[in-house]
Amino acid sequence: MSDPTSNPFSAVEPNSDLLSVVLRINGASHALQIDPRATLLDCLRDTLQLTGTKKGCDHGQCGACTVHINGRRRNACLALAAVHEGDEILTIEGVGTPDRLHPLQAAFVARDAYQCGYCTSGQIMSALALLQEPCGPGDDEVREYMSGNLCRCGAYANIVAAIQDVRGQS
Repeated sequence: MSDPTSNPFSAVEPNSDLLSVVLRINGASHALQIDPRATLLDCLRDTLQLTGTKKGCDHGQCGACTVHINGRRRNACLALAAVHEGDEILTIEGVGTPDRLHPLQAAFVARDAYQCGYCTSGQIMSALALLQEPCGPGDDEVREYMSGNLCRCGAYANIVAAIQDVRGQS
């Protein structure tokens, strides 16, 4: 049998190409060894087991992977994890708890603003940003602001109603 180290196509030595990074997620620091090509989404879901952030399209088109980086919403599928060392990253797991829901989470439940629930975490993360950024008072402005988040089930009217409840606009 031939020596596998002589084969130029054999697997590289484990951990030889990994980067050491410290990511600050939901207020906690995580020292990680990651592939430099890993997206923030894959790092959250596969490395840290924070599976609330969903992988929908993996192309930045659906918004299911929306997180906040330094207070601004971003699609985690389009962000390389390694470049966010030192940044404050907030995922849906850092927004509320089952015993103490964030007002947006409670409004989504009260307004039945989900059906299958797959897009819900991304919808809530975008809506959370909406509460902090300039957005007109009407439903049309909310729909425009939330247009980067798709819902396959079509719960848009209930999503807008939930957001407006929290904004005190309905």
